Amino acid sequence: MRIPLDIHCGTPVYRQIETWLRENIASGSLPPETRLPSTRELAVDLGVSRITVKNAYAELEGDGLIYTRAGSGTFIAPPLDNGQLAGSRAKTDWPLWQLDATGESGPPIEMSWPFPAPADTIAFIGVGDPREFPIKDFERTVREVFARDGISALEYGGLHAGYYPLRETIARVLSSQGISARPDEVLVTTGSQQALALVCQTLLKPGDVIVVEKPTYNFALELFRSLKLKIVGIPMDKQGMRVDELEPVLQQHHPKMIYTMPVFQNPSGLCLSAPRRRQLLDLARRYNIPILEDDFASDLRYEGKALPAIKSLDDGGNVIYTGTFSKMLMPGLRIGYLLADGPVFDRLVRQKWVQDLATSNLMQHVLDTYVTVGRYQSHLRRSTRLYRKRRDALLAAIRRYLPPDVAYTIPHGGLFLWLHLPEGMPCLDLLPRALQAGVEFSPGTRYFPEPDEGNVYIRLNFATHTPEEIDEGIRRLGQVMARYRDPTGRKMTII
Repeated sequence: MRIPLDIHCGTPVYRQIETWLRENIASGSLPPETRLPSTRELAVDLGVSRITVKNAYAELEGDGLIYTRAGSGTFIAPPLDNGQLAGSRAKTDWPLWQLDATGESGPPIEMSWPFPAPADTIAFIGVGDPREFPIKDFERTVREVFARDGISALEYGGLHAGYYPLRETIARVLSSQGISARPDEVLVTTGSQQALALVCQTLLKPGDVIVVEKPTYNFALELFRSLKLKIVGIPMDKQGMRVDELEPVLQQHHPKMIYTMPVFQNPSGLCLSAPRRRQLLDLARRYNIPILEDDFASDLRYEGKALPAIKSLDDGGNVIYTGTFSKMLMPGLRIGYLLADGPVFDRLVRQKWVQDLATSNLMQHVLDTYVTVGRYQSHLRRSTRLYRKRRDALLAAIRRYLPPDVAYTIPHGGLFLWLHLPEGMPCLDLLPRALQAGVEFSPGTRYFPEPDEGNVYIRLNFATHTPEEIDEGIRRLGQVMARYRDPTGRKMTII
């Protein structure tokens, strides 16, 4: 344990040890039941006498902050009450530069509640279902990579743009989907979120305007806010972004980028129609604005025909296309990519190099092998069948348990259903009640540039639970809605 001591400051050494431990207990850096070094061990580590450490421990034990367990050692005690943590650092003690860094940056990413959710909470959040991931196939692939590539898989890798065989594989996959792609135009990233960040950091500066769909991906909004961009939203209907409302915005705000998720959009699940895709690209060309196309789940199609990616319609370098393997496999994989042609590609590679040198070389080797031998495609086919059944289970449960005046569009693919709540039932009022009843959803306020606009929506992920779990979760949500009373006092009823 490294405790900073100053023998020249005039404060007794035992008191310095005691104060350091007290402050770290108060801040939570040393949580309850943490085992402390023995007095002998700590004395040796700090180069002080054992009696000095004993005196410090005695002060803390007298205040109930630590306790000794015979034969086991000395441990941090569970907190007795808030007064026990006297001496903890107050807000005003932080340096001024820290206080300057606490400005508003949008709504909180996660909400906290003054009660614990039940242990059996059914959470309609997240991405896919890790229980369905073929672990054995992936383990087999890892062993194959180590047997074939040995130590080279553990190095940085030769290119900052990514492991070249994986870039070749990604280019082949994209070409099979009608997107013209060469390996030298593919940059492997640490998840699709990094791809979005690289593009924005390379092309935009604080104060620039970015146009988004309304609603849109919540962590894209958080990224844009963190970069101090001005966000302008374009409404959506059943055919996706209202591109007919875009040109006046381009003329008024002169945006520097358009961000879109044209396929199974997060959170709405909607797809941008083919005519609107061409119209959007035409406007971007005429107004000299890059399009950032985020394609995170187009492979999860349950019915309907595939629409061409906007990038596949682009022959002039107007579109930067991003994708990911993480959501289809496992979120912790953190492998994404972007496709960009023209001089901007080298700038993006340099920005990637500055950020983290390179994405995990080992995971790139493993993923390339996993895709090349067909295991990824098999997993994707299984996932598509599985998630379609779960979507259908969610639709059936909504019809069975929720009020008839909820509204939604059936998603033809992806992972999410976007639900419009009954009048007088704001999602932020509903969520704490739902959590207490053992069901969780993602509130719509997270997905709008102006959060208040989303208070009539919730997002439900149908991929993370079995049909039985989905049925039970929506049943609980229906009961919560039935108990909820709107401002007029009318009780919601379940049909």
